[in-house]
Order: sequence, then C-alpha cells, then structure tokens
Amino acid sequence: MNDRSEPRRPATFRLDDPGVVVTEADETSRAARGTIQITPESDPALLPVPVQAQLPARRGFPWGTLFWSGLAGLTLLGVGLGVVHLIEDLFARSETLGIVGLGFASVTTLALAVVIGREAFGLARLTTIEKLHQRATAVLASDDRAESRAIVQDLIKIAHQNPQLARARAALQSHTSEIIDGADMVRLAERELMAPLDDEARRLVSTAAQRVSIVTAVSPRALIDVLFVFVASLRLIRQLARLYGGRPGALGMIRLLRHVIAHLAITGGMAASDSLMQQMLGHGIAAKLSQRLGEGVLNGLLTARLGLAAIDVTRPLPFAALPQPKLSDLASDLLRKKDDEA
Repeated sequence: MNDRSEPRRPATFRLDDPGVVVTEADETSRAARGTIQITPESDPALLPVPVQAQLPARRGFPWGTLFWSGLAGLTLLGVGLGVVHLIEDLFARSETLGIVGLGFASVTTLALAVVIGREAFGLARLTTIEKLHQRATAVLASDDRAESRAIVQDLIKIAHQNPQLARARAALQSHTSEIIDGADMVRLAERELMAPLDDEARRLVSTAAQRVSIVTAVSPRALIDVLFVFVASLRLIRQLARLYGGRPGALGMIRLLRHVIAHLAITGGMAASDSLMQQMLGHGIAAKLSQRLGEGVLNGLLTARLGLAAIDVTRPLPFAALPQPKLSDLASDLLRKKDDEA
C-alpha cells in the first residue's frame, strides 16, 4: 500500500462552509476526513524587522582645517607685513613714491574685497539653489502646500532678473493664491519657469558637444584636444549655472565641477549606455567615419554627458513634470551632423 497521499486537485470553497477548518500555524492536530484545513499566514506587518544600529561617525579634531587656516593666516600676515615695509621704504626714499605705493595698495585692497564679496555671493547663490532643489524634492514626496508656496516665491526671486521669464513669473504668481496641492504647485512652477530654460540648456549642451567634436576631429595634437575639452567643459558648466540663476565665481566653479564629477560617478560615470552603443553601431560609424572623426564623435558624446550632469546639478527644481534630457537625443543630432559631413 502506498503511504503517499494523492495530490489534491484545485477546488473552490467558501470560508463559512462547515467543511472548512481554520487552524493556527503551531497546531499539529490532523483535520477530520472530508474537511478542508486552512492555516493563515502571518501578517508581514507583525513580523519582527531586524534593525541595524548605525554607529555614529567618529569625528576627530579637524587638524587639516586648522593647518590650512594657520597657513593662510601666516601668508596673509607675511604679505601684509611685506607691503607695509615696502610702503615705508618708498616713503623713506621719496614722499611721492610713498603716496604712489600707498595708492596701489589701497586699490589692490579694494579690488580684493570686491572679489571676495563676489565669491561669497556666488557661493551663497549656489547654496540657495542646491537647498531649493532639495526642498522641492521633499515637497514632491510630502505634498506640503505651505512649503510649496515658499519655494515658488524663492524661484520667482531667482528668476527675477531674467526678462525671458517675465510672463512665466506673472502667470505663476497668479496661481499662488489658488487651492493647489503642494506637489502640483511644484510641477506647475517647473512647467512655467523651467521649460524655456531647459530648451536653452539643451541647445547649449548640443552646441558645445558639436564644437568639441569638430575641433578634436581636426586637431593635430592630443594636448590641444585635452585643453580644448577642458576649457569647453568649464565654459559649458558656467553657462548652465548662469542660465538657471547661479553666478559662480572661481570658487563656485570649483565647487560646481566637484559636484558634477560626483554626479557623474553616482549615475554611472562618463561611459555611454548600451542603447547609445547600439545606436552608434546601427549608424555604421566605423564604416562611415575615419578614425579622427570617430574620436571627435566620442569626445562630443562625453561633453554632452558632462553637460547633462551639469544640468542636474545647477537646475533649481528636480525633473518631475518635464522630461529629463537624455544622451541618446543629443547623440542623434551629433551623429546626424557627422553623417551629413561624411
């Protein structure tokens, strides 16, 4: 006699049927013959969830910051003392030379103060845009109406000096008093204010990519290629930052470049995607273009990838209502242009 029971065939039944018996998971009793035994599964919400305790990061004394601060202070003191001695020597030789030296020192001090003020203003502006991006992302998740109105007012202040957005600012200002959810208000602000800026940003990135592609294709030296790509990338990042309301100086450009490189590392680096490689192979680049033109196309694609990362970093709002620009769209224009030239 075979002890194994035959497999049960699928059947339908009702829970209030007298032949249905509901048992607990830990019960070992066997149901009577002809009845259906059901064991409910445990509620996932009631299951214990392992909690990983995060240890606080060890924050030691900032010796590096102290070193660079002390070195900067000593340098400033040394330069100041040298200027004082120079002016004293000039006055000892001639009063006219002393006055001229004092005038140069005053002009230099005034220019340095203006440069420091502009750098501080640029850094503060970039910080405001970064925080605005984070606040808008949080509102899209929380749907906070009051915070969305505050974000819209800050956006209007940033876009106040752009005459291209005058009509969009007026239309958006008229919607602030209406009953609109927080996330919808952020999406409305994105459609009104960011749409023309995104079109201009795509044009800037496409133009820079085409320029880099052409120059590196005809350049005779690799060093010239590297210098031109570096200068074109810095110029593109500065143009995108100014387009979206930032005014970066030298320190601001260093900060933006660091953020763009970090964004590239997070989103997969500067390598082209699989679809882009398939698109390039589909166009027959290896057969249609020479080696130099192929290198130019690749440099143009890398510049376009850098520009798209710069858009994500410098844009005050995340992409929620508008489509995010893709590398494949810019690559299509670049490859089409190269095909026409070939």
